[in-house]
Amino acid sequence: MRMRPEIGDYALLGDTRTAALVSRGGSVDWLCAPRFDSPACFASILGGSEHGHWLLAPAAAPVAARRRYRRDTLVLETDYESREGAVTVVDAMPVADGHGGSIVREVIGRGGKVPMRTELILRFGYGRHSPLLAQAGGDLLAVCGPETLRLSAPVGLAGRDGTARATFTVTGRQRVPFVLTWFPTGEPAPPHPDPKARPSGCERWWQAWAARCTYDGEWRPAVIRSLLTLKALIYAPTGGMVAAPTTSLPERIGGTRNWDYRYCWLRDAALTLTVLHDAGYPQEALAWRDWLLRAVAGDPRGLQIVYGPGGERHLPERETTWLPGHRGSAPVRIGNAAADQFQLDVYGEVADTQYSLVLEEGYADGQQHVIRQVLAVLEQAWRQPDEGIWEIRGPRRHFTYSKVMAWAAFDRAVKLARLTGLDGPHRRWRALRDEVHAEVCRHGFDPDRNSFGQPYGSRELDASLLRLPAVGFLPATDPRVTATVAAIRDELSADDGLIMRYSPQAQSTVDGFDEGEGAFLACSFWLADALALSGRADQARTLFEQSLTRCNDVGLLAEEHDPHRGQLAGNFPQALSHLALVNTALLLARQPEARARNGRPPRYQRPVPAPTRAWHQPATRARMKDG
Repeated sequence: MRMRPEIGDYALLGDTRTAALVSRGGSVDWLCAPRFDSPACFASILGGSEHGHWLLAPAAAPVAARRRYRRDTLVLETDYESREGAVTVVDAMPVADGHGGSIVREVIGRGGKVPMRTELILRFGYGRHSPLLAQAGGDLLAVCGPETLRLSAPVGLAGRDGTARATFTVTGRQRVPFVLTWFPTGEPAPPHPDPKARPSGCERWWQAWAARCTYDGEWRPAVIRSLLTLKALIYAPTGGMVAAPTTSLPERIGGTRNWDYRYCWLRDAALTLTVLHDAGYPQEALAWRDWLLRAVAGDPRGLQIVYGPGGERHLPERETTWLPGHRGSAPVRIGNAAADQFQLDVYGEVADTQYSLVLEEGYADGQQHVIRQVLAVLEQAWRQPDEGIWEIRGPRRHFTYSKVMAWAAFDRAVKLARLTGLDGPHRRWRALRDEVHAEVCRHGFDPDRNSFGQPYGSRELDASLLRLPAVGFLPATDPRVTATVAAIRDELSADDGLIMRYSPQAQSTVDGFDEGEGAFLACSFWLADALALSGRADQARTLFEQSLTRCNDVGLLAEEHDPHRGQLAGNFPQALSHLALVNTALLLARQPEARARNGRPPRYQRPVPAPTRAWHQPATRARMKDG
């Protein structure tokens, strides 16, 4: 019986519209087509092979198998060594110029005579519906209502009951290509691509994109892999970025914290696009800005914390009954009820990103209006309790980090008014900024415990408070900050030395779940940031490099790491984890210690903004920290 792969056993394929996950054993176990949030046609990662997969591997168990991405791409190569010979399987999703969801797989002989097998089990509707199979001009068509998948291959495929199988032998330097193409039923089938040209064209596209990166430091391979992953999670037609390409991969095996992350969280997208801009990708940042303006539309009072990739607002959450979940972790959820939550910190994350983009790129049409309207909403909303950054399913509370980010929104507005002439009630914004700051210091900090707490009046810690110095609420050397950082480091460290987002006690008392969880990977990078900003760069480097070891063999991170099982956990790959990795690498490259260690200036340089507007001038930028 084939062992179910772990979450970390997968590699990512992407075409900037959707994504697929391929296991170490050569099985595509997850694919939604043509969009990230479309119903899956391969869903065995949430059940078994009977819920849809595409296996392409040696017929007999190989003696050895190794995989890697071709340099700076999402083209995956897996080398198999068997007693009969050796082959390489190349997997890629050509960057979509039409519908998304096409996969090219090619078997390349490297010597000997290797028997191979392929098994295509198509189950549309998240593993529920079997298609009608038919032959058409040498191709295999799988039709299920409005969707059709076409498999083109030079081997004979025997199809029945929504399943097609074939065996074949690869000799010498022979190449055997397979192309799977999605298209709407009733529309003309797209032209047959050249299967030999598509992986190479895909390789050139990704390498050209990666070459734009301005970071050339010692962790460049990890940074580039993370940037490629982030780019793959951006829905190209709109510029919206999904938090992960998967749903319901559990935060703990057997647990119920299984959420659908195939949507655009404003928080995650805002943080990611700031990082992408800093790493040399302003086009992606501006595309997200335009996506935000369209999503908010004419009424920022209706701002949601999460949208569909195209800006959709209606994301009803439901549970499947036919999928048993990853390794039995039920329920499997489709949609996300967090769309109806109130999360105060999102306003601050969005305002901070708008601030950075305006300073670098100037205002877009309608952007000033949206900023003012968001602040008008926040003037009343900041006093309300919310569900917080961790999207609790328990009662709303006055979370300290949420209030800090409300402060950040008013702070950025004050600075935009001063530096760019943003019109609005400047004095009121300044007064609100000072009022929020005073309240957080009064109610969020516990002098007896000597740390900031998770919600007001609580002694529970929260790793999101590591971001206080990063957003400028207090200096990293402020005694209240250093004490909070020390407490989090001491009390929220998991068994593997990485950081949990909050204590096990808070999971039941605040979040309403009492299941336990591992280290939340982004929080470990946030701790490294806090250490670096306080002048402890060597400690930050140590923690950063320790966190990098939690990447899987092809450099990907999930949401969490389970220290007891030594496995990645949660949806995969996770944008928040990868953006935090890149941000820490960029921050460490700017530290004075980097200059001393290398004997030269840091090997990361922020792109120089165009000097066409007054607020772009160095003298003006130097005043950014002033109120």
